Amino acid sequence: DATLKLTNSGNKYNLLLTGKTRPWADKFYQVRDTLKGSITKRNFRPVSYTKIAHENGKYSRDDITYSYNGKQVIGYSKRHREKDGKMRVTEKTLNGEGQVFDMLSVFYFLRTIDYSKLLDGSVVKSTMFSGSKVELLTVRCVGKEDVKLKDKSVREAYHIKFKFTQEGKKKSSDDIDAWISTDSSHIPLLVVGSLPLGKIKCYYVG
Repeated sequence: DATLKLTNSGNKYNLLLTGKTRPWADKFYQVRDTLKGSITKRNFRPVSYTKIAHENGKYSRDDITYSYNGKQVIGYSKRHREKDGKMRVTEKTLNGEGQVFDMLSVFYFLRTIDYSKLLDGSVVKSTMFSGSKVELLTVRCVGKEDVKLKDKSVREAYHIKFKFTQEGKKKSSDDIDAWISTDSSHIPLLVVGSLPLGKIKCYYVG
């Protein structure tokens, strides 16, 4: 179960995404994740990002603070990892240019894309700050498909694939599939990602 919330805060939006596995799935691989962040109202630029993860009994936390200088984007990253009962903290400076997002603010960027223009095989690329990594996000549209939701309704959607790579085009994260409504709202109707054990599916329920 996942819940995404957006609230007003002056010239920014505050974002909150929480996700957890169902009770039956907890027996195999328990997930309790919280993603928090803020983006500017004017152009959806990320200001801050935090990921707090409790997965399969392990705790981790990533914090990123953004600063901008023209087209240059700097992310100050602090990572917390628990190992052998001790907390290890590492810091790193991430550098990007142009449009830069994280795994929370990217949801809003993805809703601004005109996917009808990607049906010819074109792609959209953007930079992602992910923990201590700088990744290249490549978005391509597979085509239009019907998606059956949990309430048995059927919606037309663009089937989108996300690919994450680093320098040298080395794959850096598992691919993600999403189905986004073809109407002007571009609501993510279904998102499918990978876990160390199996896959996770998230259906839109309103």
